[in-house]
Amino acid sequence: MLEIYKTINGKLKRVSEATNGTWINIAEPNNADLKRLRALTKGADEIIEYMHDADEVPKIERLDGELFILIRTPQKRMAEPEYFTIPLGIILSKRHLITFCTIKNDVIEELKKGKINTGKKIQTVLKLLLVSSRLYLNYLKSINKLSHIIQQDLEKSMKNEELVKLLNLEKSLVYFTTSLRSNLLIISKLTRDKVFTKYEEDRELLEDVRYEYEQAMQMADIYSNILSGMMDAFASIISNNLNRVMKLLTSVTIILMIPTLIASIYGMNIALPFQHSEHAFLITMLISALLSAMGIIIFWRKELF
Repeated sequence: MLEIYKTINGKLKRVSEATNGTWINIAEPNNADLKRLRALTKGADEIIEYMHDADEVPKIERLDGELFILIRTPQKRMAEPEYFTIPLGIILSKRHLITFCTIKNDVIEELKKGKINTGKKIQTVLKLLLVSSRLYLNYLKSINKLSHIIQQDLEKSMKNEELVKLLNLEKSLVYFTTSLRSNLLIISKLTRDKVFTKYEEDRELLEDVRYEYEQAMQMADIYSNILSGMMDAFASIISNNLNRVMKLLTSVTIILMIPTLIASIYGMNIALPFQHSEHAFLITMLISALLSAMGIIIFWRKELF
């Protein structure tokens, strides 16, 4: 799907033709969209190859005189919920600003809601980066809230489903941390680029972007450490609970062995005490009960129950 936007009278509007100062967004492209992209930029083939690699790392390159920026943006899959990152390509040509992603991008959808001027391409790119950093922060807060909810559920009942959810959140934080670290390197390169620091307004916006990304990086590290510690704690709790159950079952087995042993002895075909007494069964049961009670008391005092 190829969309063309232009700021008209201070409002972002969708237009049909790509003229000077338009923003062209390509998401979930078909063959016709890729053909139009090749017509818009000379480095399209190399860009398409980059974008179809889900594990492509952030980079800045100049392709045939055009600036190509690849960053990793946060994405949320509603079904799980699961958080991950995807590559987003930004192409700065003389006439247009082009954004390219193989799927519908959460950052682009948020950018459409904001106030941007497509005629100012550098400023629009910086606002895109700012939206990306803030979306990272929002998703990180959501991950933190989800981890607290799962923690409360785990305290009530140790279910495998809850542990899998925690594992998915921990995986999401690894994706976020890695992507944020790589994006920060791109931001550092932009701060040394004269194109992005020519005007005071752009410098201030770039500084805001850097600050937001650093904050997101710190939050991701903190939440990752907390979640990792939580997983270790629950693993220890599960192991401790298993040990307690095994200890209880072992104690019960030992107690039950006492009457079983006495019954086995009195089942032998040999001369036994009380065998001629009419109260032999009652005496045997009383002895078994007494010895079992003594065993229970001993185990109770040693906290084996």
